[in-house]
Amino acid sequence: MPEAPRTRPEHAEVLHEFRAHIRARPRAVFEAIVAREDPGPDAQSMFTADPSAWLVISQGGWWYRAEYRVVPDATGSNLEYTLLNVAETAHRFGRFTGRKVIEAAPVAFDRLVTELRAELE
Repeated sequence: MPEAPRTRPEHAEVLHEFRAHIRARPRAVFEAIVAREDPGPDAQSMFTADPSAWLVISQGGWWYRAEYRVVPDATGSNLEYTLLNVAETAHRFGRFTGRKVIEAAPVAFDRLVTELRAELE
């Protein structure tokens, strides 16, 4: 499986940004995100998990990139999630092609946070 670039492409368009607090140590939150997002060794998508930066990146297809960042705080962790359109050619069609993923993102993030809280808090 190829590694996703750590640096966000210059032409990337932010489609959604979410943030939630989880009362759990950053390592536990990071590892739970990695366990959920890692597509495995035979995947066609790109994936990076950088524990030194508390950063998980999943990039696949021609338009999709998801970035998860765990930010430690005094009472646990803040989870930041950014969904991006990284299409280089036909950039304007990325939003159209991914419309179902984009529309589902708020509910999917809420479900993820609910699961993480139930598992880790």
